[in-house]
Amino acid sequence: MTDIMIGNSNQHSFHIPVMGTGYTIDTPLKVAHLGISSVISILDDQLIESIREVYSKKLAVPFTGISAKSEDHRARRITEYLNLIDHTVQEKMAELIQSFNEKKEDILTYFSMLPNKHQLIEEFKKRIQLGNAAATSTWLKTVLQPGSIDVNIMTKLDRPSEDKKNAATPAHNEAHAALRGFAKSSLHASIILSAGLNPRLFSYFEEFEDFYPNRNGDINKKIIIKVSDYRSALIQGKFFAKKGIWVSEFRIESGLNCGGHAFATEGHLMGPILNEFKNNREELKETLFGICKDALGNKGKTVPNKAPIQKITAQGGVGTSEEHQFLIQHYGLDSVGWGTPFLLVPEATSVDSATLNLLAKAKEKDLYLSDISPLGVPFNNIRGNSKDIEKEQLIAQDKPGSSCPKKHLALSKDANGNSTCTASSKYQKTAIEALQNQGLPPHVLEQKIKAVTVKSCICVGLAASTLDLYHAANKKLSNKVTICPGPNLAYFNRSVSLKSMVDHIYGRANVLADANRPNMFIKELKMYIDYFKNKVEKPIDGVDKKQQQKIDAFKNNLKEGIEYYNQLFQESKNNLDAVKKQTLTALKTLQTSL
Repeated sequence: MTDIMIGNSNQHSFHIPVMGTGYTIDTPLKVAHLGISSVISILDDQLIESIREVYSKKLAVPFTGISAKSEDHRARRITEYLNLIDHTVQEKMAELIQSFNEKKEDILTYFSMLPNKHQLIEEFKKRIQLGNAAATSTWLKTVLQPGSIDVNIMTKLDRPSEDKKNAATPAHNEAHAALRGFAKSSLHASIILSAGLNPRLFSYFEEFEDFYPNRNGDINKKIIIKVSDYRSALIQGKFFAKKGIWVSEFRIESGLNCGGHAFATEGHLMGPILNEFKNNREELKETLFGICKDALGNKGKTVPNKAPIQKITAQGGVGTSEEHQFLIQHYGLDSVGWGTPFLLVPEATSVDSATLNLLAKAKEKDLYLSDISPLGVPFNNIRGNSKDIEKEQLIAQDKPGSSCPKKHLALSKDANGNSTCTASSKYQKTAIEALQNQGLPPHVLEQKIKAVTVKSCICVGLAASTLDLYHAANKKLSNKVTICPGPNLAYFNRSVSLKSMVDHIYGRANVLADANRPNMFIKELKMYIDYFKNKVEKPIDGVDKKQQQKIDAFKNNLKEGIEYYNQLFQESKNNLDAVKKQTLTALKTLQTSL
């Protein structure tokens, strides 16, 4: 028998990243039994509870609601939903394997999704030819693995509990409670930490045994850290290692060429960042394992015989099979994330029909970095979304802002020290009144008021589409939709099947609408140059030496990135050959622009 490494990461070389709070909320229920890994946001426990009720009815399983007034309701809602998904996916896997003895279409679907020349396909063909159905069925139970059901926490969203009894207890902060909900679930999966280091939250991991490795280096619940550069990976990896906790994966995300919030780097580009990880991968692993071993020994915990597996993955702006294969082969990545294109795959994500139509029609000019997020971080947006239309209508009626029913982003403080969200009507009314009392020139006042009213209630908006799709909307909440696709969406123009998108990823089909789509590295570079242009052209009063140094460093990082890409594409073979000429021309143009 062929020696086959099993596990979801070996079935597919791509994963579906988290998208908003709702768009991938049930993606594992749709694709995990086909070996495809995906990520759920566990920010919005109200949404999670609603979707758990929807699926409990669909699956005909008992549902007992968890009241927002009950003890530890946030963590319990998350645990119950994750357990439901885990149990359902396991059942679907068992049914898939059983289908081999009844109708082979389902099992063939699993194999048809796999990458070209995957060893499982060849082994399956050999076993079919041998004709021993019982042996083949036993083999399938061994090698067919579901995709990983991973979860995502934005580390900055760790607001204290509103429950007065628990308000002073960090364990009841929002991100802490979400972590506890995952830790207590039955999943053997990963939690993805995005948006930077949160020392108090990271320290909380120590309280859960499932995050510690056993003698063989196996870990029941793994940690993935989303990073924008190597330095960040080293710092955060060391923080965990000093507590005896292993980071199983560093997931590199493009600062600008992605969906959702855009955490721009200081001009460091995706290619050079990936190259630094490639060159230092083993050193990073050895450094962290040395620290981790000492910490485990000091704690009296089991020390693994060898370093646990540590993966390097990436995502942001990938759109062709050639780019996908290049990232895997040139940088040695373990997986590549495909996010935005899957918003056009109803079999994988949950988007209402009107929003799906808006996405399909979007062009480059319709996709832009906005200031709508109350987090104060650039946020990818699409023109014509219903939430922005509602916002403008309220402004025209002199009623700017929204109610703040979920309060996940109520991270600012008002004059009385109470938590408030900058998108709330209460905050915006107070801020506008304060500006009007400052005696500002009319054009300055108008500009400052716009900076206040641009903020939007994304907590409700990012869940609205999914709730509408499943007819589970709360009548007390706005049903207007916020959606945050990356700029890559402009090159896809129609809804497609899951099979078609997977075939596109592996080069068996082409679902791109625009043959002139720029290479992902070039697209990101152009976005960074535009970002830099806006940064230096904005009126700045009295630029000091430190600010000037930052501007110079940003530009120098871009110049170094361009030099790296020039060399990369000039020496390219195979995967990049098709776009080599146009890419080198684009690089020259962008260099001149810079």
